[in-house]
Amino acid sequence: MDGKTIRMNRILESGRAVIVPMDHGVSEGPIEGLTDMGRMVSLVEKGGASAVLLHKGVIKSLRSPPKCGLIMHLSAGTKMGEDKNRKVLVSSVEQAIRLGADAISVHVNIGGCDTEPDMLSDLGEIADECDSLGMPLLAMTYARGKNAKGTPDEIAHVARVGGELGADIVKCPYTGDIKSMRLVTEACPAPVVIAGGPKCESDYEVLKMVEDAMTAGAIGVSLGRNIFQHARPDLMTAALRAVIIDGVSAKQASSILRGYVKNGHVERAAIGAH
Repeated sequence: MDGKTIRMNRILESGRAVIVPMDHGVSEGPIEGLTDMGRMVSLVEKGGASAVLLHKGVIKSLRSPPKCGLIMHLSAGTKMGEDKNRKVLVSSVEQAIRLGADAISVHVNIGGCDTEPDMLSDLGEIADECDSLGMPLLAMTYARGKNAKGTPDEIAHVARVGGELGADIVKCPYTGDIKSMRLVTEACPAPVVIAGGPKCESDYEVLKMVEDAMTAGAIGVSLGRNIFQHARPDLMTAALRAVIIDGVSAKQASSILRGYVKNGHVERAAIGAH
């Protein structure tokens, strides 16, 4: 048992991930769902998130520490920038440790951005630093840029990059089907979680995507908008937890979204969660 293993167990549950990233304020501003950060962190905690992902300033602004795992994001870039795909480091692993984070995350866009080499260099260096300090690293890897189309082969490639450069968990988009997603998970040296992307049209669509990703070998999710922009972020988190950790079907998990919250806690017993 070492520090990295202990911290990994704080952001995962039974080796599975229900991570809610809320780093969008830097790239997009105070979008829907991310104005009152303390309230949103509390809601997803109640739903059973295994971890939340935040920038350092939000961590420092919270009135109480999260009851779930805490991942600090080290990358930044804004939609107003000349190159929207460029991400730069805005903090350090040591700062994340000082702020009490259990893990850190770095974002890398691969596919034609002029600063792709810099992002790859940053990822490699941060991975080495994380190893030396016993800190888990989540690499957010995306096929974005003038040479990228976001095909399943490209998603498998960028996930492989994250794993080969030393990430402990790799985040990438879902490929669209179980067969092609299985290539991603089998070829990546690190466990894979899927991204949510734009907000989906229906709750069932999200849950089915996650169910299929789990079938393909993913260990969970790192979903933002489909949770924090939901009418009931607590219940949506609980439904995702049911699929990922309790192993129920998307159809069964959908019933949670018709459930109730009693005494501030989501009632998951309605679908026989264990």
